[in-house]
Amino acid sequence: MSTIGYSMATIEAFVGRELGVSDWIVVDQARIEAFAQCTGDMQWIHVNEERAKRESPFGGTIAHGYLTLSLLATLAIEVGLVPPDASAALNYGLDKVRFMTPVRSGARVRCRVVLTSAERKGGGRILVKTDSELQIEGEDKPALIAQTLAMIVA
Repeated sequence: MSTIGYSMATIEAFVGRELGVSDWIVVDQARIEAFAQCTGDMQWIHVNEERAKRESPFGGTIAHGYLTLSLLATLAIEVGLVPPDASAALNYGLDKVRFMTPVRSGARVRCRVVLTSAERKGGGRILVKTDSELQIEGEDKPALIAQTLAMIVA
């Protein structure tokens, strides 16, 4: 997706505006298990489906919080956070993250992105801040809310 008129030259004009909402993606058990393997976080609530069905208050496995957080970068790119005339975007950090609702295995999530600031740093770089909300299909509360930072490079 791209926002009409959004570029390195005009980015400040978009501060305070929603850049968009990503498509839905499925957070299935295969994705959860791949994340567990990559990070070594093998807690039963994420990877032991039978035990999670018996003992979890969620009725099954749930995604790792950091897995859901890691989806923000890709979904923000899909929304169009990186202007089409930029050469790169680098994660710069987070100012705030709150995990609101667990993401059950098989749930669909999407990200709503609002540009909250754009600060020119010289050398063709712009530090952008967004408010991102990872929504869960059919849930009233989001999976998480986060203030993310990215360095956009011309």
